[in-house]
Amino acid sequence: MNAILKTAVAAIALSAAVVTAASAETRVTYKSAKTGSSYYQMGVELAEAMKAGTDGDISVTIEESQGSVQNVMEVRARGGDYVFTTPPSLVGLAQQGKAMFEGKGNPAFGDIRALFPIPSLTMHFVMSADSGVTDIAGLGGKTILLGKGSFGAKEGEKYLNLFGVADSVEIADVELSNAVAALKNGQIDGFVTAGSWPAPNVIEAAASTPVTVLSLTDAQIAETKRTEITIPAGTYAGQDADITTTSLPVVAFTTTKMGDDTAYELTKTFWENKARLGDTSAWWNGVDTTMLSNINGKIHPGAVRYYEEAGIKLSDAHK
Repeated sequence: MNAILKTAVAAIALSAAVVTAASAETRVTYKSAKTGSSYYQMGVELAEAMKAGTDGDISVTIEESQGSVQNVMEVRARGGDYVFTTPPSLVGLAQQGKAMFEGKGNPAFGDIRALFPIPSLTMHFVMSADSGVTDIAGLGGKTILLGKGSFGAKEGEKYLNLFGVADSVEIADVELSNAVAALKNGQIDGFVTAGSWPAPNVIEAAASTPVTVLSLTDAQIAETKRTEITIPAGTYAGQDADITTTSLPVVAFTTTKMGDDTAYELTKTFWENKARLGDTSAWWNGVDTTMLSNINGKIHPGAVRYYEEAGIKLSDAHK
């Protein structure tokens, strides 16, 4: 074999190796929330965990999102590489063509399948210790910051009405971003926020001034029709008992367009690396397999394979 032919053969072999290596990498797009939000940061952490946990075999690209409804709507035009986050309740509404999905129904919504839960949106009623408030009934006559437009603001307003204190509470005209400073200087008695626990603004508040994060009773939780969640004692400075409150579960979804092997690897890698994720950010420590019960629809067959191999019980409705 002459030198020119040897060179050509070597070039072809190198090209084939490059193509093989490239084809071995599975690319996934993960769409969650706005840049700068805790849920966007979770996406970044998940992407890093997937890369490390698969030795680079799975590459996750993070896309900014304007919210959960947009994430669901994009299922109509996306392929098998699409992973997105949303509350399971929104998937149900999309599949039924109700609420914000009325008149926007699409067969693609029926193909949505769950992979694994991520940290829930958790309600926090944060009160200054000086306010003396230890339960929801004590909010009367106090000044509360709800914020504007967010899930926490809408949910907080709903709870004030549900529990009969809305007329006696003064709502502060202050941005949620200024909640900690307003609480510390006595401008407000407390604020309401929703986010994965431990919530950064609650950590900051508890570190700067004595606070009480309110628990809800079983009857109050039932009245909200939300999912009960427990924030363990010691999560926040000065918190010496568990906090029982409500949450909106959030789940990572894909569709049946995703291959079973990819869904299997994503799910397996998530659970096998969850402890390391928790070392990076404490909000992952609140996720466990019991939260699969919050998924009221079907789980992707590839993910089901992992759960069955791991001996994790699923309901018939999940399969």
